[in-house]
Amino acid sequence: MTKDEWYAQLFERLGNSKFRSSFHLKEKDKEYVREKGLETIRQHARDFIAKREAPAVIPNDGKQTPMRGHPVFIAQHATATCCRECIRKWHKMQPGRELSQIQQEYLVDVIMTWIQKEMNER
Repeated sequence: MTKDEWYAQLFERLGNSKFRSSFHLKEKDKEYVREKGLETIRQHARDFIAKREAPAVIPNDGKQTPMRGHPVFIAQHATATCCRECIRKWHKMQPGRELSQIQQEYLVDVIMTWIQKEMNER
């Protein structure tokens, strides 16, 4: 399966989830993305994934990602990259093991793909 095929399938499944599909960037979030630029937002996503999702053991897993306050947080809930259990269920990465750099970059790419879609809508 190619990356494009996987992403098409993933985003279709996410779109069919009542919970996941309820998340959208508000205008102030979009303004923040425009102000900072996509590369800065990507760096924020890298930092959040590295600190909050990548460790093998996360003491507050399931509660480490706020529901608002940053476009990346909203994107994480929309893309099921918000905690290790969601990452296991939706992205097939087992908890209890540190995420590799490749796995982290994949999660960041999923987040940024969602943000770019949101920026192009409405």
